[in-house]
Amino acid sequence: MRPLVATIDLSAVCHNYAVAKRCAPGREAFAVVKANAYGHGVQEVVGALSGIADGFAVASLEEAAQVRAVQGQARILLLEGCFEAGEVQKAQQLRLDIAVQDHRQLQAVLSAPAGSPLNIWLKLDTGMHRLGFDSLGLRAAYAALAGNQCCNELNLISHFACADERGHELTEQQLECFLDVLDLDFDQRSLANSAAILMIPAAHMDWLRPGIMLYGATPFADLSAAELGLKPVMTLTAQLIALRHVAAGESVGYGASWVASRDSVIGTVSCGYADGYPRHAPVGTPVVINGQRVPLIGRVSMDMLTVDLTDSAGAGVGDSVELWGNQLPVDEVAQAAGTIGYELLTKVTSRVPRRYRPNE
Repeated sequence: MRPLVATIDLSAVCHNYAVAKRCAPGREAFAVVKANAYGHGVQEVVGALSGIADGFAVASLEEAAQVRAVQGQARILLLEGCFEAGEVQKAQQLRLDIAVQDHRQLQAVLSAPAGSPLNIWLKLDTGMHRLGFDSLGLRAAYAALAGNQCCNELNLISHFACADERGHELTEQQLECFLDVLDLDFDQRSLANSAAILMIPAAHMDWLRPGIMLYGATPFADLSAAELGLKPVMTLTAQLIALRHVAAGESVGYGASWVASRDSVIGTVSCGYADGYPRHAPVGTPVVINGQRVPLIGRVSMDMLTVDLTDSAGAGVGDSVELWGNQLPVDEVAQAAGTIGYELLTKVTSRVPRRYRPNE
């Protein structure tokens, strides 16, 4: 087997969910498991949270069906609602909570054949300007749904644009916009994503929606996951598969973009961009070998990357290489590569085997 594996610590997922709940005592929380649980494996993550999580949130009916296959009774929220009118019946069959974010979705719900009443989450565009009704449209949708036999609970949901940037003025504006429609008698309300759970108590409402924090990464540029009390969930581990000595002036990798300034020892590592490691990661991005951080050099290839071991005594073929995880936060690698931890975790490809440490 190719020496590359993503080890998933399911006990860390449960720990991180508990952190979210402790931030907002008495509130319930949808564990966000869209995008294959941010690349961690939706069936395994949902299974680990069985009996712990109050509900789960996904982006599509296909994802909802995967969760329902593991969790027969849990609440499952379809965050973007139904993409076609015919999906409403499927949502009824799966007993989903669904978002309704525009007139088209509203009409699909109102005109659907009689079936099990749905928990409807009307989505308010408080300033993200991606999905949702404006305030007037939301009031009209509320009037159309209130008391309708298609609707069990009638709830309110919105999403922050800048909660990860502490003190951003738009966040306060969005919160005020949300509060302005609470004269309507909603059954449940949900506003807080990971950043708001951790830093904006006024946004906690009835249901939280922890996403990136579940997986042990931070939503903030200036606060680490460890500082927030979160534990890393995924450790991506490769192997040192070759060593070679390169003379000063010799180049390494595609495009000969890195040239040795001194006689150097170069290691080749069994991970590349086809595995989800960012091709654009620059020279100097760290990896960990034998407890030491060593820098990436040259371009990341499809199946391999290279590191400078000149100052790392004792490294040898077969040594384990941590690309991110317990010794090296994924957020640090992401920052070095000019991206975010969300992207790195969700882009680990299917050819990388996942191995699961059980919830203990």
